[in-house]
Amino acid sequence: MSDDSDWPPLPPMQTGLRGRCPRCGQGHLFKGFLTLQPKCEVCGLDYSFADPADGPAFFVICFACIPSVALGVWLEVQFSAPYWVHLFTTLPFMLATCIPPLRPLKGWLVASQYFYKAEEGRLATPRN
Repeated sequence: MSDDSDWPPLPPMQTGLRGRCPRCGQGHLFKGFLTLQPKCEVCGLDYSFADPADGPAFFVICFACIPSVALGVWLEVQFSAPYWVHLFTTLPFMLATCIPPLRPLKGWLVASQYFYKAEEGRLATPRN
């Protein structure tokens, strides 16, 4: 295994959005739709540092769900649309705008954690 200093820093947007390893840019980050690999198959980077928590879902809610709900409310107010109209318009629109961005956003957040060396906060202890 190699040290992080052996690898040039790669921008999180370049690696994360493509689902690639944040260190080498070649290995795969995901083994499923949103499940992270245990480590990179190319450089051996252990992905246990990665914890994007609810970050991807938060961004999707902010940027995709709000327009979807706005579409549904507009259809209801403007046309008094029956439920079947919402089933065939609002629901597919919501699924199409909410599910596809989850993986690239999670990859970007994991790559950003690696790039900026983000880790859990610790209390500072005074030096004597």
